[in-house]
Amino acid sequence: MFRRNTILIGLLLGCIPPLILWLIFALFLKDDAIIMNKPAIPYLIAILLNLLMLRYAARKHLDQTSRGIMISTFICMLLLVIFKMH
Repeated sequence: MFRRNTILIGLLLGCIPPLILWLIFALFLKDDAIIMNKPAIPYLIAILLNLLMLRYAARKHLDQTSRGIMISTFICMLLLVIFKMH
């Protein structure tokens, strides 16, 4: 039976905003993704969206889902640092 409060659901939900924003800014806008001379703005937007989802899941007492969102946020941002900081 399908359960809403699982780490896997949280991991999947946490990967959606970074993936969507990466598709929008990297593939569609190409080099125009720099907003106000700040190239990290799309990634900060992804973090903000994940934090909003994390807060919603925590308020609904979905502890496992919250953990999954938090883990995926940290993994995505760690990958960003590794690939962007050379």
